[in-house]
Amino acid sequence: MIIEKNLSSYIVLSEDSILHALQKINDNKARTVLVVNELGYLESVLTDGDFRRWIVTNKDANLNRPVSEAANPQFLSAYLNDPPEQIENLFSDAITFVPLLTPQGRLSAIAFRRADGFQIGDFFISEQSPTFVIAEIGNNHNGSIELAKKLTDLAVEAGADCVKFQMRDMKSLYNNQGNSSDASEDLGSQYVLDLLQKFNLKESQYVEIFDYCKAKGVLPLCTPWDIASVKFLDEYGMQGFKVASADLTNHELLQALAATRKPLLCSTGMASESEIIAAAELLKRLGAKYAFLHCNSTYPAPFKDLNLRYLPRLKELSGGVVGYSGHERGVNVAVAAVAMGCRIIEKHFTVDKTMEGNDHKVSLLPSEFKAMVEGIRAVEQALGEGGARTMTQGEMMNREILSKSLVINCTLRAGEIIQDHMIDARSPGKGLQPDRRKDLIGKPAVRDLKPGDFFFPTDLGIGIVKPRNYKFTRPFGIPVRYHDYARISKCSNFDLIEFHLSYKDMDLDISKFIHEPQDFGLVVHAPELFEGDHILDLCSPDETYRMRSLKEMQRVINVTRALKHYFPKTEKPCIITNVGGFNQTGFINAKERDKGYKTLKRSLSELDMEGIDVIPQTMPPYPWHFGGQSYHNLFVHAEEIAEFCEYNDYRVCLDVSHSKLACTYYRYSFDKFLRIVAPYSAHMHIVDAKGIDGEGLQIGEGDINFNELSEILTDVSPAASFIPEIWQGHKDEGTGFWTALDRLEKAGL
Repeated sequence: MIIEKNLSSYIVLSEDSILHALQKINDNKARTVLVVNELGYLESVLTDGDFRRWIVTNKDANLNRPVSEAANPQFLSAYLNDPPEQIENLFSDAITFVPLLTPQGRLSAIAFRRADGFQIGDFFISEQSPTFVIAEIGNNHNGSIELAKKLTDLAVEAGADCVKFQMRDMKSLYNNQGNSSDASEDLGSQYVLDLLQKFNLKESQYVEIFDYCKAKGVLPLCTPWDIASVKFLDEYGMQGFKVASADLTNHELLQALAATRKPLLCSTGMASESEIIAAAELLKRLGAKYAFLHCNSTYPAPFKDLNLRYLPRLKELSGGVVGYSGHERGVNVAVAAVAMGCRIIEKHFTVDKTMEGNDHKVSLLPSEFKAMVEGIRAVEQALGEGGARTMTQGEMMNREILSKSLVINCTLRAGEIIQDHMIDARSPGKGLQPDRRKDLIGKPAVRDLKPGDFFFPTDLGIGIVKPRNYKFTRPFGIPVRYHDYARISKCSNFDLIEFHLSYKDMDLDISKFIHEPQDFGLVVHAPELFEGDHILDLCSPDETYRMRSLKEMQRVINVTRALKHYFPKTEKPCIITNVGGFNQTGFINAKERDKGYKTLKRSLSELDMEGIDVIPQTMPPYPWHFGGQSYHNLFVHAEEIAEFCEYNDYRVCLDVSHSKLACTYYRYSFDKFLRIVAPYSAHMHIVDAKGIDGEGLQIGEGDINFNELSEILTDVSPAASFIPEIWQGHKDEGTGFWTALDRLEKAGL
């Protein structure tokens, strides 16, 4: 059970509108609001179910009516001072919260069943949340507020979510009132008292440090070692508390901390299992929000004593999220703890491991802490979401290249029966996989087949879509290669053709594929990959690499001029290209990106582009470069794209799949992105996207709302042309393209 006294998210006044109440229900994630009068007396409750019942019986429902009309005056409640066991007995499958009242009937708190997570500052910590990473500065400031601020700055740079300190009221904490000169103390106690006497900060200094943390955008936390410190920190407004391992058995302190109704992060070092169980039982009775942190309280802790396999047992005992507070050397154990389910990691932090104080030697330097955070974030991504295995985009690309698929080894007419001896398995894997062989045997052919033709799902009667003429509000076309241009170009009423070139295509004789002038507009998509594993990068800081890219890009321009001869309708063909700005090591900052844009501008100025428009393509954060993933930095951010176009008089190819992925990764409004970038778009690739790297998906199979997309593009970029760039849409007689065009037509593009 958790008792929540911060009620602002859960209450509405009886005269507030139903719409206002619904907004609160949506925001608080509790699916309920409590309706009180102006004096704070609880009058009724509105849940999701109450609202549904009200709206069913009120067909002309007005959401601006007072919430009291829809709320339920029959509710279950208890008194704040009732025994915890009595309150817990009220919970059931239907009852997940209980309002707690004063003896006079005023709403005082809400009791919730213990949830799988809790809020601390701006962070929600749960089984599904990113790991909450704490840089434990503790007393490593060595009494210097300047060093404390420096450590805070470095912790922020290293990726910490929180910086934590320790606070002691020496007079109330120690039996000898903190006298470091007490000759009767043991050697260990004398050592600690001497350090604390030198390093302990004043209350006003703590306030200055906490305020500094907030100004730097990092959450400050603190470990209070005594009740006087609890009171001070609570009055300051500390968002939560860390409980030191040494105080897990200090039930008086735990009770004082629980009374603040702030979340508690409790280390379990120095405690036996029976003591951990007793602390958990106490905190549950008190309705505290808490998490236990596995810990070994030796400095440094030997690896053999860390026992990470205890984590599942600790989770069982606590009944909630667990974490790890480490005093061992290095970063590997903390990263492993995340892989084992920890969602809170605490490690000591210093600038010099040789400084005076026992914590420094087990602390991480800024570079080490940063490496730990990077490792944690990588493991979080690698953990995934479980469930059934699905192929990633990169795997699908590599499967196409490396696996086999089913082909026919003879001539067969439509209607004739496919027999076992007619089928071979050959690379590449562009058709049905070999395990579908039995599904084909005995089926009548749905089309005429010749030796070497691949079998596709449509040969099994799955997803058959035929091309037709389409009606769009803007010019549209289809992506083609030289070898399939003649066939695909005749399938519909296309306004334009977009040739996707490979580096091998650059050496082909165009006249062998196109014999006379064509009645289409022309767009060309430049290759990304060139001979020798060279991926085009006009922004590269490596001058030799950049010059090779310039040479290849000039070849693309020259080929486009040659193609233009066959497409006289287009006065100035566009060449779509990924201009570069990627790497294999990680994202770069805005200053480095600006250098990349300047390099690109220089590269473009060195190309002979007479009669040609080069239009950079908007890019995703994680592009797939032939089955492997990279980090992309340029033409990802809306404002930067618009600025480059505005000041250099360039247009772009808006790839909505790429840009949706970027918006998802950076938590940026896709609507806003479109309104900023689309006005600079000469041409568009329309295709769906999912997550942060699922590009090229069929329309309607990802995260994009294409009805909304069509409305925005009609508003801000009504003339830009488009193609449906469905990955492998050309296979199976272009089935992927025809499906996409059907769906986009219905969406009103």
